[in-house]
Amino acid sequence: MRLRPCIDIHNGRVCQIEGSSLKDSGDRAKSNFTSDKDSGYYADIYRKLGLFGGHIIILNKKDSAFYEDDLREARAALRAFPGGMMIGGGITDENAEAFLDAGASHVIVTSFVFKGGEIIWDNLNKLVAAIGKEHLVLDLSAIKRDGNYFIATDRWQNVSEIPVNEKTFDELSDYCDEFLVHAVEVEGKKGGIDEELASILGKVRNHPVTYAGGIRGISDIKKLYECTEGRVDVTIGSALDIFGGDLSLLRAARYVADEC
Repeated sequence: MRLRPCIDIHNGRVCQIEGSSLKDSGDRAKSNFTSDKDSGYYADIYRKLGLFGGHIIILNKKDSAFYEDDLREARAALRAFPGGMMIGGGITDENAEAFLDAGASHVIVTSFVFKGGEIIWDNLNKLVAAIGKEHLVLDLSAIKRDGNYFIATDRWQNVSEIPVNEKTFDELSDYCDEFLVHAVEVEGKKGGIDEELASILGKVRNHPVTYAGGIRGISDIKKLYECTEGRVDVTIGSALDIFGGDLSLLRAARYVADEC
């Protein structure tokens, strides 16, 4: 297990939100924290701690009035930690290379590939052709419906018909370098991890997988480690002291490094 840091950007500001509250209409979200510091400040913290492989997520849609402000914030983080972070939000085959040139190690993609309830293989192949699978992370963020998990698209506002299970991970493994999975319904709520979803992720053997959602303290990191047998990396957001929470980033980083 590794600790993967995060920087979420909404309405031009670094923030932490409840994932299920995000709405494109009115650029609304229930915020746990909005920073008075820019994204470069946080990226520099991660750089100094040697926390590679974190993700920057742009939460506004591309036609939002705030999208350009989000881009400026995102680029500031990439400049502060070149090669150290990934970026997602509005990525297509046409702009992916520009984000890599700006300093991202990978681009993270959901809605360009998972659209209309299905996998758009043509778009996925275009991405691989544009940047190579070694620079692509597929975000299979999940919502539970009728006892099963399905990929959430369009900034977690729509639920596809694509299951989040071993078969889907196997089908996609030849097209990407890593997987990122937000447990949407617990994301940002600091109410504990989604153990059932985490157990599914622990069965993925062929690529690194990062889980995000619900972490509130060391006990949840330990629980994630145990139910995935240490195979899944962890992202912590709202619970961290740098985002207004009670959990020290330094303590979390040391625990993962020493105990996991």
